[in-house]
Amino acid sequence: MLSYHTCPLATLGGKETGGMNVYVRDLTRALGRRGIGVDVFTRSQDEHVPHVLHDLGYGNRVVHVPSGAEHPLPKGELQSHLPEFVERVQEFARRKRQKYDLIHSHYWLSGAAALQLQTRWQVPIVHTFHTLGEMKNQVARSEDEVASAERIKMERHLLDHADRIVASTEAELAQFRWLYRAGTDRAVVIEPGVDTAHFYPIPLDEAREFVGVDDQRRIVLFVGRIEPLKGLDSLLRAVALIRDQSELQLHLMVIGGEPEASDEQMDAEMRRMLKLTDELGIGDLVTYLGRRDQDTLQYYYSAAEVVVMPSHYESFGLVALEAMACGRPVIASETGGLVFLVQDGETGFHVPTAMPAALAERLASLLEDRDLMARLGGRAAEYARGFDWRGVAERVVGVYQELLSEKRAERESQHA
Repeated sequence: MLSYHTCPLATLGGKETGGMNVYVRDLTRALGRRGIGVDVFTRSQDEHVPHVLHDLGYGNRVVHVPSGAEHPLPKGELQSHLPEFVERVQEFARRKRQKYDLIHSHYWLSGAAALQLQTRWQVPIVHTFHTLGEMKNQVARSEDEVASAERIKMERHLLDHADRIVASTEAELAQFRWLYRAGTDRAVVIEPGVDTAHFYPIPLDEAREFVGVDDQRRIVLFVGRIEPLKGLDSLLRAVALIRDQSELQLHLMVIGGEPEASDEQMDAEMRRMLKLTDELGIGDLVTYLGRRDQDTLQYYYSAAEVVVMPSHYESFGLVALEAMACGRPVIASETGGLVFLVQDGETGFHVPTAMPAALAERLASLLEDRDLMARLGGRAAEYARGFDWRGVAERVVGVYQELLSEKRAERESQHA
């Protein structure tokens, strides 16, 4: 597996850490349970972290490959270090006398590396995009959010040359056709999974004790990277509207970003959210928790009464799936994979994107109806169990096996 720009072991909520990290990590573990060996190659971002770790178990390795300076780099600089990454991956394989049956790459940068390795190893590529540059451009509100021409070009190339594409939803499949004018005969839809042995409903009082909440305010939770696409500003404005228009006592907990960073080191979007919080006068209603370890998230989901995903774009929305697995209804923007994942009126609700008033109305009405919250939460937990990683991994393995059988048949026909 290739996860060039971000490590599956990284703490969630950072600028480049999110659902993809969870996907690579949990898929690797699920494959390991089936006896399938996986080496996950990622760019080394800390010279003090061992280059090879066995934290994903089952004999699987996470290999931190030095490629450029061993510290976080702006995403715009990463492409220039891909040749070194590819060479060092090859060097590792030679040194370990390791032969691979196939490559599964994640995100367009890893796909670029996979294509180079394919020419040398002669093995098939399975690729998962996780996000699409053309979709980001559809919702971009500033030049900083626009995907590079190099990214768009490589995504088109991967759609034409990868042996299999794994799409997260039917919506993503449609985006291949609509935005990239690409054929989809080599694409298959396999929704990401959730670890239901880890994410499950915890009694509200026990979860609130764990997260350190001892008052009776109604907890609303946001989990995600602090970037414009995640739409946190809409949620902050909705909280301000609820404060002004109802008697509800809210406590918005925000997991993600680095709110304690110095002014020089703080991300621009984090700075903007803190400023907006002050301008709206809701500082007493909002707690910025920063990044949290994935192993504690189930407590935060269970401590909340509702989880909100006000995103402008989500290819799938793993946060929504984790929250539902913990028995919590989700209010989500009517966009991307969230339209398919959150069942409106059954496991949560859809709201129009970037419309704080509509979000405030839906959030307040849900919090005022405890019976409805309980029904939605129960259905959400039941629905999420259908996405357990064991079943998802089995479908991914089916793609691997089908592809390898095709390649084997091609070789045999060439030698016949």
